[in-house]
Amino acid sequence: MFKRIALFLATNLAVMVLLGVVLSVLQGVFGVTLGNNGTLLLFAAMFGFGGSLISLAVSKWMAKRATGMQLITQPRNEAETWLYNTVRRQAEAAGIKIPEVGIYDAPEINAFATGPSRNNSLVAVSTGLLRAMNRDEAEAVLAHEVSHVANGDMVTMALIQGVLNTFVIFMARIVGRIIDSWLTGNREGGGIAYYAIVFVLDMVFGVLASIIAMWFSRWREFRADAGGANLAGREKMIAALQKLASTYGQSTLPSQVRAFGISGSVGGGFKRLFMSHPPLAERIQALRDAPASSATVRT
Repeated sequence: MFKRIALFLATNLAVMVLLGVVLSVLQGVFGVTLGNNGTLLLFAAMFGFGGSLISLAVSKWMAKRATGMQLITQPRNEAETWLYNTVRRQAEAAGIKIPEVGIYDAPEINAFATGPSRNNSLVAVSTGLLRAMNRDEAEAVLAHEVSHVANGDMVTMALIQGVLNTFVIFMARIVGRIIDSWLTGNREGGGIAYYAIVFVLDMVFGVLASIIAMWFSRWREFRADAGGANLAGREKMIAALQKLASTYGQSTLPSQVRAFGISGSVGGGFKRLFMSHPPLAERIQALRDAPASSATVRT
């Protein structure tokens, strides 16, 4: 668990540090002036949203390459036919274009959805899921992933990450100026000390931004569970989550799509702040407590 948290934080902090270096080069080497707060905010938004939107645009391509999945274009057997037809039926019920459907080789029970829009998406399941789950349970998992697509979760997550990235870049430099000015007695700063301060602030604010992003990720899992219950049936969705407990916390998914998988990490206390998925017991209880009419797959 700590390794996953460390990897997640390291990835986000690396992005922030890289953006900070680029901005510093623009300032120091090319003479781009970011002293004006409006100009700084503009550059922060360009870099903050740029990375998120590029990641969103190439998300399907990256997922295919990272997992080495086999897309179902012409079903080769009864299982692939059922898988494709189930996703198609659920997509039609959710009012979206049918996603691409794929199978990737992994031992654990897992599935994920990704793609740049509701009508340009991908739903994939692991071979472990196909081996371990019966058709009702697998149907519920597919419904959960189709609900992610119908809810526009990939786009929303990218926009939230863009806002958070912008906040980190902008505030690190604003606060960095204040601290640097205080340390230098209001003399003109901007030297090595300033860049060191900004580097530290990028990391601190990056951690805070990650906590916010993971809070939203956990919230959308509850919503996707409700959507899955609406499409496949509440009892099927509960049974699928219960079956998931047999390998819960295990994931061989690449970090690029791990937050979109149905299976997440386990942990509590401080570790919970960095979990992309709520505990399974909470997800199951939320389904049991929710009125049947409350489940929805549309935003």
